Amino acid sequence: MTAGITALLADGAMVSVRLLCEDDFDAVLDLHRRLDERDRYLRFFTVHPAGLEYLTRLVIEGPGLGAFRGDELLGVAHYRVGGEGDTAEVALTVDGGSQAHGVGTLLLEHLVSLALGKGIRRFLALVLAENSRMVRVFTDLGLPYVIGHTGPERDVEIELGEPERYLARIEERERIADVASLRAILEPASVAVVGAGRREDSVGRAVLRNLVGSGYPGELHVVNPNATEILGVPAVPDIDSLPGPVDLVVICVPAGAVPGVVEACGRHGVRAIVLVTAGLTGTPLGETVRASVRRHGIRLVGPNCFGVANTAPSVRFDTTFAHGVAPRGRIGVVTQSGGFGIALLDSLSALGLGVSTLVSTGDKYDVSGNDLLRWWRRDENTDIAVLYLESFGNPQKFGRVARALAREKPVVAIRGAGTAAAQRAAAAHTSARAVPAATKLALFGQAGVLVVDSVTEVVGLLAALSWQPLPASGRVVVVSNAGGAAVLGAEACARHGLVSAELGTDTVAGLRRLLPEHATVGNPVDTSAAVTAETFAACVSAVLADDAVDAVIAAGVPTGVGDPLAALEPSGQGKPVLAVRLGQLESVTAHAGIPCYGDVEEAAVIMAKLAARAQWLKTVEGAVPDLDGIDLVTAAHLVDEFLVAHPDGGWLSRKDSEDFVGCFGVRSTGRRFGDRELIVRAQIDETFGPVIVLGLGGLDEALLDDRVTALCPLTTAGVDGLMDGLRSAHLLFGDGEGSVDKAAVRDLLLRVGRMVESLPEIVDVDLDPVLASSEGAAVGAARVLVRRRPHSDPYLRALC
Repeated sequence: MTAGITALLADGAMVSVRLLCEDDFDAVLDLHRRLDERDRYLRFFTVHPAGLEYLTRLVIEGPGLGAFRGDELLGVAHYRVGGEGDTAEVALTVDGGSQAHGVGTLLLEHLVSLALGKGIRRFLALVLAENSRMVRVFTDLGLPYVIGHTGPERDVEIELGEPERYLARIEERERIADVASLRAILEPASVAVVGAGRREDSVGRAVLRNLVGSGYPGELHVVNPNATEILGVPAVPDIDSLPGPVDLVVICVPAGAVPGVVEACGRHGVRAIVLVTAGLTGTPLGETVRASVRRHGIRLVGPNCFGVANTAPSVRFDTTFAHGVAPRGRIGVVTQSGGFGIALLDSLSALGLGVSTLVSTGDKYDVSGNDLLRWWRRDENTDIAVLYLESFGNPQKFGRVARALAREKPVVAIRGAGTAAAQRAAAAHTSARAVPAATKLALFGQAGVLVVDSVTEVVGLLAALSWQPLPASGRVVVVSNAGGAAVLGAEACARHGLVSAELGTDTVAGLRRLLPEHATVGNPVDTSAAVTAETFAACVSAVLADDAVDAVIAAGVPTGVGDPLAALEPSGQGKPVLAVRLGQLESVTAHAGIPCYGDVEEAAVIMAKLAARAQWLKTVEGAVPDLDGIDLVTAAHLVDEFLVAHPDGGWLSRKDSEDFVGCFGVRSTGRRFGDRELIVRAQIDETFGPVIVLGLGGLDEALLDDRVTALCPLTTAGVDGLMDGLRSAHLLFGDGEGSVDKAAVRDLLLRVGRMVESLPEIVDVDLDPVLASSEGAAVGAARVLVRRRPHSDPYLRALC
């Protein structure tokens, strides 16, 4: 942490947290000296503490952390290891003017992470009983604590670690801070555009045109040294000439001029920047911009982006250079691709849908998808979130944030680059790091994110999510006036995992009364081509009334009799209806609040995603379970011994590998144990953290290539989802002959996950084969790769 980590306080202000060093001695001493009498008494238990230089030395050597705003030290926190090697005494000091802004809590979070990396498992603190604010800082942290009463003093004992409650508290504090900082971007009281000229085809002028056209009610300025006004907006020659502070500045100048403009924004107190300019990433100019915005505490969107929009009635502003103002709606969009964003705006507008907020992150120096996920969770103007992400700054944090939002609102993501060629294109486009397709899908799946492959598919899904309820489950009936369409629809539903609902006898009788004798009243329902629109609609209503039916796909072909879909109306029974008009040129249109697709395949894909979301919402979150029989001390000692002898790391011997996995309760066997061979592997991905792979082994592996991936930490629900994700899961874990003990495989996976979660030196655990039967599971061969790696904490509050 020597380089410092930038993070946000509760009010959205930006600070840097870093390890203190000898050069900080005078700053820490000055912090102690400028405390008022009350704060000195509460910190040192006396108004006139002796030996401030000595106390300052303890903080510096601690180890101690400092929170800085620029060069100003706002607070310090440090710990000192006591008699027991896993216990440390902790102390905290915050400048009087910076208290109640979350400085102390932020420092403690980072100190906990630092201590865990050093093997500390418990903090002790001595606090005056009347220092209620400090007691509250400790108790609100989210970690288990005990408070002892000793007269006027309180002994506080805090157990460190990463319990779910603590991580949830960290995330909520980060959400509050993040939303506060994003208001300058998404709800600015004043906006200035730098680079808007008189040329009609300039990007800056297009941005200003949309800002004016959106009806933005706040203060609007133009920075241009060669004009007094542009599009009716008064112009000033430079940033320093702006009247008063400005929340948001949109920069559309050539790359060489950007650092100077950004630095001027910092001097002027600008809170946020949308940097449209491209050509900065990978150059010294880009690094200068990064350093400047962090030094001045400015939130940054971009560079290489196409702008930001918020259509809320109280805000109404659009800083994009799209060819029109963003249509108002209830869909939040964050995208690294400007082209995708513009195409999506056009498609949504054609359907009568629109966006609540849109942020084009471009090369993503600062503001990312995680920021917008936090914003949308409490934004009453947003019902659905859409993501196009070519890279992930912090995937583990993304998983937690996306999952929390998905429990309340649908989250839709474009799959993005999967092939090598597509990943090369993404890297050239936004410097995105290549991400294995299976790993990205595992991240999305565990977070409850609905994945689509194209603009066409995302628009079709958004229409269904906007206008239709979710099905109770996946029991679907296809109703069509064309036999071929009915068959194709039924096939498409089965192909995408939907269940063909069996109609009840009353429903069948009702359909026979409505339809001609030659019609088919099973599932699919073929009404015949001669029925009127009213009869077709009545058939759909009759099917929806059946308790065994969760949803209907109504496919129609216009005939000389008329359009069978013309009288179709939304279900009044809380069940989704998707329409298909075969031959329709548009991929999706609106029909009386029902999305209408051009092909039954498209409708089946969308219905399957609605059913998948309904099923995911029913799943229990699950918990990271306690596992017995784990000897972490011996495992760590084994790894340390190997690394002393092999400083560059390497594969443990076969015996040491077996001993290591044995420390986690995983047994090995030298004989054939089961009829099924599996492979289990845990690897460290430098971006995604620990990744678990489960697959078929032996001959099945070569023939079927059936593998699934999950990210750690594995919960009870997550490990079941991993196993059920195998294509062969119903055979492997079913009740038939040759099935294996699912509980034993579940336990093995959880223990393998714990290996790579507990010790950062473990970079690869390869169990191949895992021999499984109905009586259990054991490891036939184990290989473990170890390497010195620094402790990292993906859940720390920090800007990427």
